[in-house]
Amino acid sequence: MYIADDKVLRPSTRDHRIAIVCSALSTSTKAEGTTSRLLRAAAAALHPRSREHIEIVAAISSDHLARANELITSAALRAEYAVWVEAECARLLAFLSAAQVLNEISPKTRDIIIGAGEKLSCLFMTALLRDRGVDAEYVNLENIIHPASADVVLTQEFYTNVGLSIAERVRECGDRVPVVTGFFGTVPGSLLATIGRGYTDLCAALLAVGVGAAELQVWKEVDGIFTADPRKVPQAQLIPVITPEETAELTYWGSEVIHPFTMEQVIGAKIPIRVKNVMNPSSHGTVIFPDEHMEGQPSPAAVLKPWFKRPTAVTTKTNITIVNVHSNRKSLSHGFLAGIFKILDSRRLSVDLISTSEVHVSMALHTDTPARQAAVTIAASELENWGTVDVFKGLTILAVVGKHMKRMVGVAGKMFQTLAASGINIEMISQGRLSPSPTPMARTLAGC
Repeated sequence: MYIADDKVLRPSTRDHRIAIVCSALSTSTKAEGTTSRLLRAAAAALHPRSREHIEIVAAISSDHLARANELITSAALRAEYAVWVEAECARLLAFLSAAQVLNEISPKTRDIIIGAGEKLSCLFMTALLRDRGVDAEYVNLENIIHPASADVVLTQEFYTNVGLSIAERVRECGDRVPVVTGFFGTVPGSLLATIGRGYTDLCAALLAVGVGAAELQVWKEVDGIFTADPRKVPQAQLIPVITPEETAELTYWGSEVIHPFTMEQVIGAKIPIRVKNVMNPSSHGTVIFPDEHMEGQPSPAAVLKPWFKRPTAVTTKTNITIVNVHSNRKSLSHGFLAGIFKILDSRRLSVDLISTSEVHVSMALHTDTPARQAAVTIAASELENWGTVDVFKGLTILAVVGKHMKRMVGVAGKMFQTLAASGINIEMISQGRLSPSPTPMARTLAGC
């Protein structure tokens, strides 16, 4: 989805120097977005004689050209963009065809394939801005990481250096507005495998830190962060200011906000993050403050005063499976947990919630894909070597998040009363403490 730049970008250029980081072209559903289609094309190319990858690339090209014809008024710019699209799609097909011949796609090649989505998107945005009278420059970051870094360890120093390199490239744009690809080259171990599909947000964060930005704005299709999912809870309210710890909790427990690692890059540099809506630019959005006492800024506690007597937000995580293991072999209790987690590690399963005693453990695992469901089934069978195993599927984790919850007497009681009144059974309870005092709290429950 491309935003109305007259309402979002051009006003910002009047009062600020801005840099724009673009992700790939999206659609109403994530599965049909450009990145998802490129991943399907990569998978299809591994089948001999398949032409599906060719059809996918043709559809991607057609979609981008259709948007250009719809939104770019200059015939010259449309023609120039069409040449760019043709060249990029030809390069993309060359990689896919080579993969089909070799019957193999390396992690580096897969990164290059998905990076085409960001390049096409940024080329479009550059043409669109120029069409609107904004002097914009396309900035391709696919070679920003030096080849000598192929075997380095991904430490914070590595990401800091990447941010400085991105900032140096952006400064070369001078007075032009940089339109930067969210794809920033081949990261050791693969960009997709190491960072995941949130690499565009991470790129923006590294750039913000590298140039010492006054603010990082993340534009989504919602007004900001709400006290609950507004699609499920109509009375949910927009949270004007929120702490990084609370944001990290909400992200982990099901709300797609900002990945905690991405947020750490910016918050550590004392740069606030503002989440805004591309469809409602006039909205204040939600600000994630790096510190409660930033000079010249109101503290989150002061702004959040109406919420002080209650939690900040509630979120849910569905498709949860609970695995209970009970051992009667008390003489082996010292190795009980070690044996269980060794099995989970061998199946690459992570535990969302856990409740333990000397010879009993209950674990909540996220089984949102067929692969994870199959892995849990196999692990449950292997866990029978350690005792009696019970498996319960189709549960939901309810997380109640709030930095000041440790000072709220009676919150847990109200939570239990509400669940009981709705006929919801509680299977597990957990209370989280993730940072030094003042401590953000997350009370989580898995219920039917």
